[in-house]
Amino acid sequence: MTDIQSPAQILITGIMASGKSTIAQALAERLPKSVHLRGDVFRRMIVNGRAAMESPLSDAALGQLRLRYQLAAHAANGYCEAGFTVVYQDIIIGDLLNEVVAMRRGWPLYVVVLCPAASVVFERDAHRHKQTYQSWTPEGLDQALRDETPHIGLWLDTSALTIEQTVEAIFNQLDTARI
Repeated sequence: MTDIQSPAQILITGIMASGKSTIAQALAERLPKSVHLRGDVFRRMIVNGRAAMESPLSDAALGQLRLRYQLAAHAANGYCEAGFTVVYQDIIIGDLLNEVVAMRRGWPLYVVVLCPAASVVFERDAHRHKQTYQSWTPEGLDQALRDETPHIGLWLDTSALTIEQTVEAIFNQLDTARI
């Protein structure tokens, strides 16, 4: 199975269409007592007053992004207290990654950054039920991910990997992913 202690938290990040949701679900399905926590659900709960996540981020958008991360951290910690391993996925780029890591309480934490090539992300996005790139570009977000995000945890180029190969690579490199 895996050497992940339970409860624990596995944070999956990367740019839009990098495979976060798919990989997080597949990881959670392989764990005996797990939760797949989707960070974007907290943004979608805002009915009125939701700030647009457009480039460049407004102060309101950045504030709501931080709120989203805080709510997700609180939920993840609550699930861990109940004995679950949480696979939390969200877009966390730049110095915000350190902020999110600091929000975790005492549980073993594994950080996995999915970083397929921007051209692969563009192709994946074109075949999804929702196209996510409007004011952002895969190349721009990819550059921000690679240049501005702290290089902590496991960085995994999944350009040529299947879902199963990606999950296996994560489980096989848990020591690298642990923070």
